[in-house]
Amino acid sequence: MSFVENRAVITGVGQSQIGRRIGRTGIDLALEAAERAVAHAGLTFDDIDGVASYPGPVAAEGGFVGATTHDVRDAFGLRTRWHVSGVETSGQIGTLLDAAAAVASGRATHVLCFRSVWEATAQAGGRAAALTTKSVRAGGHSEFRVPFGAASPANWIGMYAQRYMHEFGLTREQIGKLVINSRANAGLNPDAIYRTPMTMEDYLGARMVSWPFGLYDCDIPADGATAVIVSRREASAGLANPAISIAAAGAALDERHSWDQRADLTTMAAHDAAASMWETTGLTPADVDFATLYDGFSYLCTQWIEAFGFTEHGKVGPFLDDEENYRLDGRLPINPHGGQLSAGRLHGYGFVHEACAQLWRQAGERQIAKDVSLAAVGVGGGPEAGCMLLQLA
Repeated sequence: MSFVENRAVITGVGQSQIGRRIGRTGIDLALEAAERAVAHAGLTFDDIDGVASYPGPVAAEGGFVGATTHDVRDAFGLRTRWHVSGVETSGQIGTLLDAAAAVASGRATHVLCFRSVWEATAQAGGRAAALTTKSVRAGGHSEFRVPFGAASPANWIGMYAQRYMHEFGLTREQIGKLVINSRANAGLNPDAIYRTPMTMEDYLGARMVSWPFGLYDCDIPADGATAVIVSRREASAGLANPAISIAAAGAALDERHSWDQRADLTTMAAHDAAASMWETTGLTPADVDFATLYDGFSYLCTQWIEAFGFTEHGKVGPFLDDEENYRLDGRLPINPHGGQLSAGRLHGYGFVHEACAQLWRQAGERQIAKDVSLAAVGVGGGPEAGCMLLQLA
């Protein structure tokens, strides 16, 4: 059985202004993205009866939380029949999947889903200052990492990458090919933050952040918001765009929610989520036309390539060696917009936006030339992952 039996569809998407240190608040950006998504779908705010966001009102510094569900519903005066936010979910699109279930079950008709960040502006005085405005005793999982200097996801995910490299021979040069390809794609995206072409010399020569990650293996803190309208299929007729079905989705987590206690450290929750997704559909990896895969760090994208079954476990290095596998004009274009590594960290939702733009053939100069009707979207890293297949009706 496919996810909610294709009863949930995407009818519109929108993004705010995106940039570095643009001096706007996260709420302002969220409202702009919401207005654009609602208009893009051919709806009005009177039609919106649900709101979903990630991560909700969590304690976080440095612009990580741009706006909450209630910030947006209050600003527009929405009368909602269903709403949600939360961080303990299946990656950054977890609440979007909740929205799909809500419309499929009749609890809402059109749900506005969004993610807003303003990290570039909030951290303009320096990341360290922005993230350490108060002293907090390390607790929970952090007490096993932070006191020993592993305070950043770059440290934790870097250790995952080292393990995979040790076991299977993946090299920095192979990962670099993927990073360089994303930058080439970003050159065709007018909204991307970094569009200047990159060479392998540039990539390998960049300053080291946390082995094996250099500067260009890390995504770009940005200001921006993305909104997605999830609708009940029966309510999508006659709207501005053809409905895009959420044909299948995965949200499984088979082990502890831990960044370092997984039994097989050459895999992540992405493998659990993707495996559970394929169990619900008759579609196969060979049916997928292109993919938008989370690249908060470059290695995360390689994990999604493997998790979706686009290559065998342990074989992502040879997959990356053949650029025909993932170029914009190749067999399986990956991140046509440049991903978070070049287009900017919109924290997951940007991958949904790009998949829809490509399926609707609204991607401009970076539009994939071949006909595309099925996209794989994978979002999250470590123990947090959600994925879906988006299919043009």
